[in-house]
Amino acid sequence: MKDFRFQGLRNKLVSQLKEKGISDKRVLDAIAKIPRHLFFDEVFRNQFAYEDVAFPIGQDQTISQPYTVAFQSEMLNIKKGHKVLEIGTGSGYQTAVLSFLGAKVFSIERQRVLFEKASIFLSENGYRAHLFFGDGFKGKKVFAPYDSIIVTCGAPFIPISLKKQLKIGGRMVIPVGEGNVQQMKLIVRSSEDEFKESTYGEFKFVPMLKNINN
Repeated sequence: MKDFRFQGLRNKLVSQLKEKGISDKRVLDAIAKIPRHLFFDEVFRNQFAYEDVAFPIGQDQTISQPYTVAFQSEMLNIKKGHKVLEIGTGSGYQTAVLSFLGAKVFSIERQRVLFEKASIFLSENGYRAHLFFGDGFKGKKVFAPYDSIIVTCGAPFIPISLKKQLKIGGRMVIPVGEGNVQQMKLIVRSSEDEFKESTYGEFKFVPMLKNINN
């Protein structure tokens, strides 16, 4: 009975996202089918899992608001087989959405506790992704170039190292700003040395930090 209830809550969430302008059917299908409540501690599942809000997951991090997850995923325009670099694994929910969309995901997390928890959870629940513990500012050059890069934390600036890991024609979605609110940026690599930048409104993310807690 509980599964039916959660499915109903996911359907309601999808309707809310449509009303807010999310139109990519594949992204909406991912939100409708991925059990977001499993990414929460059990005590919070019934009340908060399908609210369209961010929620603390420990280590001063949050699971992103579903609208933000959908918005960034839609902007990436992911095709099956695309190589996607994710900066900030966190709970693994965005990673699961990318995997559901058919991406080959490479995800970096700087918090050891979250990295270990997400690695186990995603593997046990059938979400294929390559997870790494490290500094997101550096990206993962060994697997570059990427079709897409998604940054799920507020960056004080756009790291050049990440821009250089995009393939020509590749897209990076990154929230930029040092305050409590960031501007969502879309970076498209148009040639070896040229990048086009567009801005898509204000969002709130936890900060992107260089230090790694071992």
